[in-house]
Amino acid sequence: MLNKYLTNFNYFYSQLKYRVFISLGLSLMVGVLDGFGLAMFIPLLQMVDKDAKPDSENFGGMKFLIEGLDKMGLGLTLQSVLMSILFFFILKGLMKFAQGYYNVLTQQLFIKKLRIDYVRKLGNFQFKSFANIDSGMVQNTLSGEVGRVSTAFKTYFSAVQAGILVGVYLVLAMITNFQFAALVAIGGGVSNLLYNRIYKKTKETSKRITKGGHAYQGLIIQKVAFFKYLKATGLMGKFFDKLKDSIEYIESSNKKIGFYNSLVVAVREPMVITVVVLIILVQVNIFSESIGAIVLSLLFFYRSLNALVELQNQWNNFLNVTGSLHNMIEFGKTLDGAQEGNGTREFKHLQEGIEFRDVSFSYEGRPVLNQVDLHIKSRSTVAFIGESGSGKTTLVNLIAGLYKTDRGEIFLDDIPIIELEKLSYHRRIGYITQEPVIFSDSIFNNITQWAPKTPQNIQKFWEALEKASIDKFISSLPDQEECLLGNNGIQVSGGQKQRLSIARELYKDIDILIMDEATSALDSETERIIKENIDSLKGQYTMIIVAHRLSTIKAADEIFLLDKGEIVASGDYKSLIEKSDQVRKMVELQEV
Repeated sequence: MLNKYLTNFNYFYSQLKYRVFISLGLSLMVGVLDGFGLAMFIPLLQMVDKDAKPDSENFGGMKFLIEGLDKMGLGLTLQSVLMSILFFFILKGLMKFAQGYYNVLTQQLFIKKLRIDYVRKLGNFQFKSFANIDSGMVQNTLSGEVGRVSTAFKTYFSAVQAGILVGVYLVLAMITNFQFAALVAIGGGVSNLLYNRIYKKTKETSKRITKGGHAYQGLIIQKVAFFKYLKATGLMGKFFDKLKDSIEYIESSNKKIGFYNSLVVAVREPMVITVVVLIILVQVNIFSESIGAIVLSLLFFYRSLNALVELQNQWNNFLNVTGSLHNMIEFGKTLDGAQEGNGTREFKHLQEGIEFRDVSFSYEGRPVLNQVDLHIKSRSTVAFIGESGSGKTTLVNLIAGLYKTDRGEIFLDDIPIIELEKLSYHRRIGYITQEPVIFSDSIFNNITQWAPKTPQNIQKFWEALEKASIDKFISSLPDQEECLLGNNGIQVSGGQKQRLSIARELYKDIDILIMDEATSALDSETERIIKENIDSLKGQYTMIIVAHRLSTIKAADEIFLLDKGEIVASGDYKSLIEKSDQVRKMVELQEV
């Protein structure tokens, strides 16, 4: 049960460690100093009657403050009392400033650590797990939800700090008058029952807001990604209706949250005054206490009740965003549960080649590759062909280290791939897919991956463009390498985007160049140009090509035919046609 109620605290503590207790310690000091300052008003009030002498007995257990003044030789004079009040409240103000500013610092540190930690973990997330995750949830969690989690942090610790103040004032009240403290506990318990129903409704509504946010972000991602299709096919209106429903769902939930918040604020002051009146009546009429005897208790009571109501308000504000906080915690667990392992052996260059030994792989229980054995020589050009679903892309994803085998091992120069330090290996890989990756940035930054614009890098940039046969086109642009490509390269054609992708990989110092259906979406002329680019690179890299169009792989050193996850034939283009009916049929159908 303790763990259940401390789940949120444990999460914040895991991010901030000792800083949490510094923040709570400052809150404790604020409450103690405020209590001492309030206590010194009692002798001040007694001094209103010139004939009356201040009586330390009215302080109950707090009379040590008066005794302290006597020991310091100050006595109980108007000047000493006023200076004491001023001293305690100046100290309280300093502590209040330290508490407030420290809270700001810890909140910003928490959000920074959260963003950095989650983005880093997302980068190390297993590709196999990433393929199954909801992109809208990821987008919403790392953008909109972060702001709500920041609010959760602020309101949670505001509630805890208010709780500390309640505790401080109750202790001071207990020291002063135990009977009063018992009444405060009863009054606070009754008022808390009134809030429980609101808390429950607020928490349920918060989860609805998070759920609606995931759906909305997912739809926005799709609208941006498929904007051209939706526009051209007249589906923009229908998609707008889906977005509108999502927006109205979120609005409805936010209205409910607003209603509960308004209710909490509205009942705050009437509840405080009601309990104050009841306590005074009970103290005077039932326990026959004089008004003078309960003034200090009343001050502590009023302070504690305000702190209690503040706790309830802040806790309700916290519940407004608990859905986001719990979503963030669960997302963190999801990321933690699928982090990639990392080897320790640095990969420098591919010397001998890549070898599959009895490799099998399944996806969600469905076999994709079955006992595959193959060897790819360094600096050779190999191609994988076969029907859709035969395992071609999965095979190259295994080579790229995106998947782990279920059975068997992959070796690079006789070193198991799982023993390699991931980053050093991935830096030696160029990967070109059917859908080119173009960042919304300049051509130079797209090719160089944001390298500084030094003379050496500029020369290397133009050499990569020349190898990809795109240098003349870039030279003809008004801004040349500084030309902006727009969202997903909307400013250039499909063939130009593909050649820019090739140039990016050639700019890097790589050993392995993977081309997964890199020309299947291009027209014949553009395909021919890119095929010539590929052929000109033969022998410079270990090139691994996945292709449907056989015309692009005629010059490959070795071609592997896959069928239902198995390599059923291999050889160069000419020999494969002679010994495989399936390949011969593919050649005839494509009129190669």
